[in-house]
Amino acid sequence: MIKKTLLATVIVALLGVGYYGYQRYANRQQSAANTTVTALSSDPIFNTRLPDLAGVSQPIAQWRGKVLVINFWATWCPPCRQEIPEFIQLQKQYGAQGLQFIGIALDEKAKIQSYVDEAGINYPVLVGDLEAVALSQTSGNRLGGLPYTVIIDRNGKIIATEVGGLTGPKLTAIVAPLLQNH
Repeated sequence: MIKKTLLATVIVALLGVGYYGYQRYANRQQSAANTTVTALSSDPIFNTRLPDLAGVSQPIAQWRGKVLVINFWATWCPPCRQEIPEFIQLQKQYGAQGLQFIGIALDEKAKIQSYVDEAGINYPVLVGDLEAVALSQTSGNRLGGLPYTVIIDRNGKIIATEVGGLTGPKLTAIVAPLLQNH
């Protein structure tokens, strides 16, 4: 139990520092992200397996070939909680066209399950740990802020990344053209 509490504390501290660091340097980070997205590889994402809420290890590669919106989040993160209802709506609206949201929650399993039930999340939610924090950083989240979203096209190319809350209209503008190209 102490090990889990220590792990949770470390994750919260790392993400908190990253989030507030991001807020301070948001403009510089956004400029850098716009110029480096093409250099990011999705291989680390597709090579990752994380447990779902039932404890079953899920390979992210099972969703290869879809337009993926991979969202790193936590229940204690207000911007995360604000964007999730829009993600639920977009999953309903575009899921049949090949859009697949995947939530990677960096929190305790019981808290994640409670929030998933409360919000009615309709897409896979995986439970992250320090490996997921590292994956987020490898995927372009240099400062470790939350929420962090990675958008991958059907060919497995990272198209966009976003640190901080993402609105439905902004996300739709990114994914809609990717869904039409199929």
